[in-house]
Amino acid sequence: MKTRDKIVFASLELFNEHGERNITTNHIAAHLGISPGNLYYHFRNKEDIINSIFTLYETHLENGSKPYQDVAIDIELLLGYFDAMFYTMWQFRFMYANLADILSRDEKLKQRYLVAQRNVLESSSNVLRQLTNDGFLAVDENIIAELADTLKMMVSFWISYQLTQSDDSAITKATLYKGLLRVLMVFKAYSTEHSRDTFDRLEQHYRAMIEKPGQG
Repeated sequence: MKTRDKIVFASLELFNEHGERNITTNHIAAHLGISPGNLYYHFRNKEDIINSIFTLYETHLENGSKPYQDVAIDIELLLGYFDAMFYTMWQFRFMYANLADILSRDEKLKQRYLVAQRNVLESSSNVLRQLTNDGFLAVDENIIAELADTLKMMVSFWISYQLTQSDDSAITKATLYKGLLRVLMVFKAYSTEHSRDTFDRLEQHYRAMIEKPGQG
């Protein structure tokens, strides 16, 4: 792996583990066993590193919210969407935990974020529309965009909400699975007789993940 890539992934690991505000470029360089000068050869500052991490984030968002094409709807298809949602939240949890502060420091990054979120909203709306057209959800066309935006809001701010509800500053996988269950609750509210059993099975799956050793 190239040094530049090592810096990006090490930074992501440290930001997730200790919080972005608590990690400096010196911490990153020491973690990798390189000199600060070597790090600055590849990145001007910490914001430059965060921008590179954001590129990875954009890719995960795009891949995780693509509408399905020419496939039957089953539990595996829906698991793919929910697992992608979980993976993005877990992989980039430092951003969700401190989103407003990170975006306030970098106007260009904020504009990139807004574009990415508009794309997610459009893709998510199309997925909801497909699920409705295929009889898996019963959602009026005139509220599909608002429902997609509500789900996006729940995902975007679940971590920061959880951090304000307890003295514990750690975000665990179980915390995120509980967030997925809240999203599933909304889906179940719009489920049809045909799909209700599938959503019940999804709920059982993620409740089991919460109880799985090592998730807390």
